[in-house]
Amino acid sequence: MLHDILLVLFGLIVGLVIGFIVARTMMKRYMKKNPPINEEMIKGLMMQMGRKPNQKQINQMMKNMQKYM
Repeated sequence: MLHDILLVLFGLIVGLVIGFIVARTMMKRYMKKNPPINEEMIKGLMMQMGRKPNQKQINQMMKNMQKYM
């Protein structure tokens, strides 16, 4: 009986770990294909704040966003 309980717990833990890894990998792939923000959005946000961004600033912001993905 204890053996059966341990097998169920072991299976549950292994399933959770594998599920987490698969979900994380799929989410990373999705975020790489469909980034939540692009250059036009950054440009628009900076324009709304009253700044006229140049391409260097936009590239810098995109690089920072990619670093945290």
